Amino acid sequence: MTPWVQRLLFANIAMFFVQKTMPQLAEPLVFVPMAVLTHPWSIVTYMFLHGGFTHILFNMMALFFFGPRVEERVGSRRFITLYFVAGVSGALLSFLFAPYAGVIGASAGVFGVMMGFAWFWPRDQILIWGILPIEARWLVVITTVLALYSGFGGSAGGVADFAHLGGYAGAFLYLRWIGTPHGMQRFQKKAFAGAGASALGKWKQIDPRSVHELNRDEVNRILDKISASGLTSLSPQERQFLSNFVPPDDRVPPVA
Repeated sequence: MTPWVQRLLFANIAMFFVQKTMPQLAEPLVFVPMAVLTHPWSIVTYMFLHGGFTHILFNMMALFFFGPRVEERVGSRRFITLYFVAGVSGALLSFLFAPYAGVIGASAGVFGVMMGFAWFWPRDQILIWGILPIEARWLVVITTVLALYSGFGGSAGGVADFAHLGGYAGAFLYLRWIGTPHGMQRFQKKAFAGAGASALGKWKQIDPRSVHELNRDEVNRILDKISASGLTSLSPQERQFLSNFVPPDDRVPPVA
């Protein structure tokens, strides 16, 4: 369990308990697009409310299964940014296309995490209901099409389709941005400056056996690339990814 996934799970479960025991406290936290000027905090707080046990169960299951791998890949700071960018984007798209419908649920943020998973591992197989295999990229495509069909058809069943679509859209734009030279510099402008032999020494201390099996092959591939072609052969994304597995005492200082 990675740090922010654990915190988000705890926060959502705690708020669900508050909803059930003190519903009057949760009411002002619901995002109602037309009331956003009087309840501006709701653009974030709605993400921690749920309509029922099944609603929170499926959102937290998706966060639990997809979140740790994404957080390990991009780092905790960018993971939580991704999550909230997706959540806020979900609220904004709901404001544009469903201004009178109240919205609750972590789905927009969770959909952003799913987009992150599909972004980095598009061909990984996911078992729907534990039975039906589907590649991550096609899961995003199919759920996008279904949300578009349902959203513009009236969002049957009370599902916040535009929040889902906004979560995907916000996450996609954020992932594109951190993949650009400017975006990478924003997070690691000085992290690898003058790293040279020092960084090589730190990365040599990485024990692939201590890395989660989902990331182990990628770590081994990058370490092999360093051995074969040197540090200069690494892309900024590969450097950032590898730095997530440096032992804590030797971790390259994060950039503020």
